[in-house]
Amino acid sequence: MRRWCSRTACSARATTTLTFDYAGQLAVVGPLSPSADPSAYDLCRRHADKMSAPQGWEVVRLPELDEDPAPPVDDLLALADAIREVGLRHDDPVQQPLTPAHAQASEFRDNVVVLAEKRHLRVIAER
Repeated sequence: MRRWCSRTACSARATTTLTFDYAGQLAVVGPLSPSADPSAYDLCRRHADKMSAPQGWEVVRLPELDEDPAPPVDDLLALADAIREVGLRHDDPVQQPLTPAHAQASEFRDNVVVLAEKRHLRVIAER
């Protein structure tokens, strides 16, 4: 999901995140954080370049990433992506043999088709 600049009346896409350390009188401008944080400000490139801090504060500008940061990957997102990929396929699912670690459930092995795998997660269906 795209995030937009936090500045009023700006409709540009956010590219950086601005955070403050009030106790240390420090402002940090860095790459766009992976998820929105209510205590930080997402800024477009123009507003990030023009950003200034109060007198006496230090501004730290972290190097920007060349590409957009990858979305956070957790098991739930990986499972959702695997299910979405299966739903977008137009071919028939290919039966894949289960690994020896899953051989303990031998009564289910003959009744299960692996639709998709992503790292340690599998989307399975009954025959």
